Amino acid sequence: MKEILMSKTLTPQAGEKGDRSILKRAVTGAMAGTVMEWYEFFIYGTAAALVFSKTFFPASDNPLDAVLAAFLTYAIGFAARPIGGLVFGQLGDRFGRKKLLQVSLLMIGTATFLMGFLPDFSVWGYGAPIALAVLRFIQGIAVGGEWGGAILLVGEHSPPKERGFWTSFPQAAASLGNVLASIVLLGSSMLMTEEAFLSWGWRMAFWLSAVIVIIGYYIRKNVEDAPIFKEAAARQEKYAEASSGLKTVVTQYPKQMIKAVLIHAGENAIYYIIIAFTLTYVTMNDLLTNTEVLLIMFIANIFQFAAQLIAGKVSDLIGRRNTFLIGGGLLIAWIPFYFPALHTGDFGTISVAVIFGLVAQGTMYAPQAAIYGELFPTRARYSGVSASYQVASVIGGAMAPIIATALWNRFDSWIPIAVYMFVYLVLGIVVMIFGVRETMGTNLEDVDAKDYEKFIAQGEANAPSESVVASVQQ
Repeated sequence: MKEILMSKTLTPQAGEKGDRSILKRAVTGAMAGTVMEWYEFFIYGTAAALVFSKTFFPASDNPLDAVLAAFLTYAIGFAARPIGGLVFGQLGDRFGRKKLLQVSLLMIGTATFLMGFLPDFSVWGYGAPIALAVLRFIQGIAVGGEWGGAILLVGEHSPPKERGFWTSFPQAAASLGNVLASIVLLGSSMLMTEEAFLSWGWRMAFWLSAVIVIIGYYIRKNVEDAPIFKEAAARQEKYAEASSGLKTVVTQYPKQMIKAVLIHAGENAIYYIIIAFTLTYVTMNDLLTNTEVLLIMFIANIFQFAAQLIAGKVSDLIGRRNTFLIGGGLLIAWIPFYFPALHTGDFGTISVAVIFGLVAQGTMYAPQAAIYGELFPTRARYSGVSASYQVASVIGGAMAPIIATALWNRFDSWIPIAVYMFVYLVLGIVVMIFGVRETMGTNLEDVDAKDYEKFIAQGEANAPSESVVASVQQ
């Protein structure tokens, strides 16, 4: 039995055949949707900092109260992401990555488009933030299913020795989405008065999502699931006892899931402090104007896009862990200088600080797509990567702007925020050093073979016979 399970009779991945057209089509399809979905997710974060805190919540004596309320609706999207990750992951492990990615794109596009029509607090009262929260929740569910499907669509088509590079493209696509959102928001803020921007100008960015989603959906339609997924689905039809999805992750791969959560949470918290909290911090301290901050974010995201592609390639050369740790070391050195750089009020100094932070964070983030995919077997990979990533996003990215704002409100100092960033980041680095094995060059077929060997060794009921396993592999 062991020999049958470990034999490599599975269909080679597209990249191993030399058929780059299939792989490139998968990359394009994954990036198309990811760009669109992160465009929509980013404009909400920017609007929460610059618009919603002023127009969708009641005024108070302390302006930070409305900021906290706006960031709470921002966090609702993160709270919904694990739900989306679980639902989309479970269905994606059964019915395929492609179908679920199309659904997630349509969901987030509809929710974002409708946000552009919401009346503000002066018209709807408390109905305005409630409606905003509901649409934000739908956004979060959709994004919860997007990341795992996108990186797997590419990773399962990629040859093992190049998986880090190719999976860095959907990772970097988030930066492109942010660049696109920055262009729209920057153009709106530059071409109209602040009063007009707060009144209706911000809505244009949300309405444009309809055009973007149509383009992304069309591109994603022409992508197919990888052979390795189709083979895993065929096995599931042969013997249902080898459960797929979340049940497999929780019962058989809990350690991998916990480690995956912890390595992402810290750098994710820092990312959202940079792109969300910084907007509020510098504008409320009169360090920069809204337009200047948006311009910095636009430039920084271009640098981050390039950095992630480079980091993905490097991870195929020196390993996923080493690449991750290089980015972590750079962030540890950067944290003490970030807020002092912001307080200079100098456009150039702040630009360098933001760019350095996002490049370092991107260096940690890029190889995680390959790491996550190489930790779980195909029958539970969508569920494993989605659940791990989205839980990390809740305890990391969702809470970061809220905690940073609360610490600022309580202590009137940036030092507690920097300490929070440092502690959280070091936790992920320690887990990576002592808890995560190097996965560079991992063959996904080997992961599946070991998974089914483990399934049989555990004495699961009605284990398949050798003839059944052999017939499935043929």
